[in-house]
Amino acid sequence: MSRSAFDPPFEQLPTTLPIFPLAGVLLLPRGKLPLNIFEPRYLAMFDDAIRGDRLVGMIQPCDEGCAHRAKSGNGEPIFPVGCAGRITSFNETEDGRYLVTLTGLARFHVKDELAMVKGYRRVNVDWSAFQADYQQAGVAPIDRSRLLELLQAYFRQQGLSANWDAIESAPDEKLVTSLAMICPFASSEKQALLEATCLKDRAKVMMALLEIAVATPMDGDDPCH
Repeated sequence: MSRSAFDPPFEQLPTTLPIFPLAGVLLLPRGKLPLNIFEPRYLAMFDDAIRGDRLVGMIQPCDEGCAHRAKSGNGEPIFPVGCAGRITSFNETEDGRYLVTLTGLARFHVKDELAMVKGYRRVNVDWSAFQADYQQAGVAPIDRSRLLELLQAYFRQQGLSANWDAIESAPDEKLVTSLAMICPFASSEKQALLEATCLKDRAKVMMALLEIAVATPMDGDDPCH
């Protein structure tokens, strides 16, 4: 998962970002996130981003009682860490929507929130803890066989299908990043994956979540059979 020549240098990342709060949606560095934009405020946000540096911050809302929520004052509370993406694909539809792909650049800490513009939210950000996001993932091995074993059990439990040939041939970073983004984990679990320090730690969090999921009977399951 290489970085694009169009990405800004880390030192030139902006100090403010427009944010798109979306529960249960995760963007990770070098991951690709398709979005269907239709709300007027977010159409305006993407218009402005396209005219500017093409960067948008993806972040999750959190509960009022969240102990680690960011300083925010323009709507529902948000987690303190998000991930910025660059618009790498953009199409308009005849019914007035934007079909956009964001490619993850780097994570950020929210410092504080600014006044809204055209109905969308903006924050001051601090990138300093996440310079490693601009580097290729290290070669520290993950327990790939255990990850795939848990993943197969999880997909069976959830009734999901997968291209196992593609999964088994994917490099470690692409595999973990893609799975973290697409698996239907809860918002707090997605946030734990986002905030994992490195690829190896993210794989450990992923396996822990899968282990809990496959050990928990789904609604309608009989735990005795």
